[in-house]
Amino acid sequence: MVRTRFAPSPTGYLHIGGARTALFCWAYARRHGGRFVLRIEDTDQERSTQASVQAILDGLSWLGIDWDEGPYYQMQRLARYREAAERLLAEGKAYRCYCTREELDAMREAQVARGEKPRYDRRWRDSTETPPPGRPAVIRFKNPLDGAVTWDDLVKGPVTVANDELDDLVLLRADGVPTYNFGVVVDDLDMAMTHVIRGDDHVNNTPRQVNLYRALGGDVPHFAHVPMILGADGQRLSKRHGAVSVLQYRDEGFLPEALVNYLARLGWSHGDEEVFSRAQLVEWFDLEHVSRSPARWDPEKLRWLNGEYLKRIPAEQLLEGIRERNPAVHAEIVAAMDPVAMTAVGQGSWAVLGEHEAFLHALASPVTTDAAVIARHLDEKGRAVVGELAGELEGVTWTAEAVKAALQAYVKGRGLKMPEVMMPLRVAVTRQEKTKAIDAIVAALRKEVVLERLRHAAAG
Repeated sequence: MVRTRFAPSPTGYLHIGGARTALFCWAYARRHGGRFVLRIEDTDQERSTQASVQAILDGLSWLGIDWDEGPYYQMQRLARYREAAERLLAEGKAYRCYCTREELDAMREAQVARGEKPRYDRRWRDSTETPPPGRPAVIRFKNPLDGAVTWDDLVKGPVTVANDELDDLVLLRADGVPTYNFGVVVDDLDMAMTHVIRGDDHVNNTPRQVNLYRALGGDVPHFAHVPMILGADGQRLSKRHGAVSVLQYRDEGFLPEALVNYLARLGWSHGDEEVFSRAQLVEWFDLEHVSRSPARWDPEKLRWLNGEYLKRIPAEQLLEGIRERNPAVHAEIVAAMDPVAMTAVGQGSWAVLGEHEAFLHALASPVTTDAAVIARHLDEKGRAVVGELAGELEGVTWTAEAVKAALQAYVKGRGLKMPEVMMPLRVAVTRQEKTKAIDAIVAALRKEVVLERLRHAAAG
């Protein structure tokens, strides 16, 4: 059975890169009827916080990335890491190192001065020296000294790294907390991971981990290293590109379905499909079509895609969202208009949820525009037009068809050009110079609201 995992460090929010990794792991497991495991790698005790853990859980839940097992926490598994390290010691595959921080720094400085690659020189690997009394020790791995590590990466293809490029990494620190590479391997073996899908910034860790899997007598999982995400400027994605918390996108009015769709297309494709459902993603997802090249983050494309999803949401659902977020604004909107009809007028023009709310609220409680617009359209002639329109519309049955017919009849009956009527009407009713079709807006507003605004404008 396919088993994948997402293993974030709770040192911050769930960002875009992490969310894409989680999505790929989740989709692969779902596609193959497998299990998706959530693991919290909280061994960085100085930076890990419960608030970050909650932000990660909330972000995954909002995106609909559900896990089958976990969350498991590494800090609750310290005894297991100690057991695995002691086993490697007993089998002669690891050793205790008593170097101080000062000794390690001096070692590396000397290597750099000689033009060598700075690394631990293995001085305690086969030492028979008596350990300094009272000095704490770390446990290091006896990395093979010759040969090479090779794996067939499911994204990058075959990768080979010579063992003499690798040093004897620390497995367990003196305080009993495992290093990243050791904790990951023990967890993956215990949790029977079959596929490790992660960012390609982890490629350098993989040969070290492969040697550890083998030393511990376990099966090496399949690896798939996904290229990083770049900003439009070609630099690594950061906050200035919009790489903020996933939950910030929620707060800015993006839909989880749209963000999932967009994240899936960041470095993976299914033909020319751009807009697809979560179910289609699960049906189609594979690692063969993950690009080997970095993906480009495009905020405008995300906005476009979100707009495509907004077009498909029933007006009632959109309005319920406003009611939940802002009951006072919702009450103003309902009092001034048929919100379902008004949503239909504007639907298709919004990129995020807040734009829908802003559109309705601006029509429910219009703000006086600048004096030049008023002077241009509600001069003496304009005021006369809207005054007459108030009388014409008073007896109209309030449907879109009847309102449109009455306005057309007024234009024709007075021998006026359409803008001579519609512009004063638009400014009087909406206080805006540019809107969607004004006849549709007028019909979606409540009759008494339109008549009151027209009479107010006519009075100057």
